[in-house]
Amino acid sequence: MSRRHNEGVNESVPVARSVDHGFAKLMPDIDRARAWLLTVDGAPQSYVDLDDPTHLEFEYARRLGHALDVVAEPGAALDVLHLGGGALTLPRYVAVTRPGSRQDVVEADRGLLELVAEHLPLPEAARVELHAADAREWLESGPSDSADVVVADVFGGSRVPAHLTSVAYVRAAARVLRDGGVYLANLPDAAPFAFLRSQLATLGTVFEELVLIAEPGVLRGRRFGNAVLVAGHRPVDVATLTRFTAADAFPARVEHGAALREFIGGARAVRDEDAVPSPEPPDGAFGIG
Repeated sequence: MSRRHNEGVNESVPVARSVDHGFAKLMPDIDRARAWLLTVDGAPQSYVDLDDPTHLEFEYARRLGHALDVVAEPGAALDVLHLGGGALTLPRYVAVTRPGSRQDVVEADRGLLELVAEHLPLPEAARVELHAADAREWLESGPSDSADVVVADVFGGSRVPAHLTSVAYVRAAARVLRDGGVYLANLPDAAPFAFLRSQLATLGTVFEELVLIAEPGVLRGRRFGNAVLVAGHRPVDVATLTRFTAADAFPARVEHGAALREFIGGARAVRDEDAVPSPEPPDGAFGIG
């Protein structure tokens, strides 16, 4: 599936529709003229401001945005592969902050892609191609050395699917990255962080450089929440990343090096035969950041 639409006028009327993997709703934000919240089966998936694509409402989206800001020189065009589509929040962000970027979005739910393309169309100038496919199958069959960044934000309901958590999956993601490419992931967990630690260990079997971004309250075990992982073969600009995340309304901590190795501890990398989805979030765990 490959589709691009002219930007249209969106009426601020809620839209609800059954899609391939649930029941999706697009709800207008009464405080922002052309901003929308996407939920699937009641779980918030994306927030988009069509008039200001640089506005990232969710905390994890802002942290992914910060990571995207530091992976290359400001404004430089990138080839970006997004695993998981939602309302195309980050592809819109990259299209504005890095003009000329070529982006592919892989989303397993064709119905969701069609809903978003119809009601929240991409600008004509955005070089974004949409593909209805499974993320891992796309990685395993797609062209190698074809992306500067892979952004993984894939959820089946409120959980990351098990087949996207193993060493084989990480190797497939690394295959499509160019030399110097960066892998970014949005992962949910809570103390004692068995899932998050295992995912860091899994990424560490392929990538030499690892960075963790998370809210201090989550890292202290006070609540369930999202963490953003950055992985690559070259050092990340941790100083700039730390400055960006510290300036947010809800500041985050950036962990790397010895502190991150201590966090990972004795966690073991995940094999396909042992893979499990991310933990089920407690009621009310996710909301607008």
